[in-house]
Amino acid sequence: MAKTITSIAAHAALTTILLVASTVISDDTTPAPADKSQLNNWFNGIVKPYTQRTATLDPALVVAEKSARVIRVSKTGGGGGNFKTVSDAIRSIPPGNTKRVIVYIGPGVYHEKIKIERTKPFVTLYGSPGNMPTLTFSGTAAQYGTVDSATLIVESNYFVAANLIVVNSAPRPIGEHQGGQAVAMRITGDKAAFYNCKFKGFQDTLCDDRGNHLFKNCYIEGTVDFIFGSGTSLYLNTVLYVLGDGGYTAITAHARELTTESNGFSFVHCSVTGTGKGTYLGRAWRPSSRVVYSYTTMSGIVNPAGWSDNSHPERDRTVYYGEYKCSGPGSNLSGRVNYAKRLSDAEARLFLTLRFIQGSSWLLPPPML
Repeated sequence: MAKTITSIAAHAALTTILLVASTVISDDTTPAPADKSQLNNWFNGIVKPYTQRTATLDPALVVAEKSARVIRVSKTGGGGGNFKTVSDAIRSIPPGNTKRVIVYIGPGVYHEKIKIERTKPFVTLYGSPGNMPTLTFSGTAAQYGTVDSATLIVESNYFVAANLIVVNSAPRPIGEHQGGQAVAMRITGDKAAFYNCKFKGFQDTLCDDRGNHLFKNCYIEGTVDFIFGSGTSLYLNTVLYVLGDGGYTAITAHARELTTESNGFSFVHCSVTGTGKGTYLGRAWRPSSRVVYSYTTMSGIVNPAGWSDNSHPERDRTVYYGEYKCSGPGSNLSGRVNYAKRLSDAEARLFLTLRFIQGSSWLLPPPML
């Protein structure tokens, strides 16, 4: 009898271990659902508060979240604001910061050029979802260089933004005017998440420079290459709004150099819309550009060819441009370039999971203030 009880107990323990292991693995690799109405349930079922995931999150992140503090920015200095500018709030954070600092930004328009340096990780910029603040600046490539023209530059790791509008208010470049590129946001730090944010500009709106990133429930507006860089990023339920006028327009310019690199842009349950005609889903800015659209609604603004090799036909063999179960008039694959991929279920799976951005080790829900 004792042996039987011991055997049952051992079996139960082993079953529990297997179930736990299975849960962890499925959390990281379970693909986003085909039904968009289930997207939030899928996400929330995996991306739980840090208190429930201390065993899988980066140890430094767990420590930082345990010691989170809030500082406040108010244009008028009222409402308990500690600072009148976002830049002053960022300057108050010490280099080598090890604690989560949530910068609550009051409503209004902040005319600032803001930079969060690499030495200041664990920063969150948070605005009220009912009265989102706007961060704006008019900087161009001619003045600062393209990537440094951004209104908001984040070079540090573990950054979070929620409920913000980030704008580069520089005028729209005319034709191929050199130096007219104007970035609204540059994210260079690793392990960054953006929730319910809007990015507005014309050429080069969002510099998704490098690192693992999530954009959820966002809005990104522009004309040419308005999402560009070498990032490894997952865009969920995000509106890609093209400001077309009959001239050349392209949504993405991904900068993967080699086919062996794992970076790329993945758009899941997004919306491609806007004005004009003939927009390319991506152009081969670099030899091995990698971009995938899945379950995405595409309006008639999309060029039937879908993709551009940027007048480099040799890149047809090295780019990775994929589409998976998209919808809308712009999703018709019959006129696509011959190097565009109609992905199978197996090929699409990686681009539908949080494993693509290594999310199980760092991704957390947005703060609730």
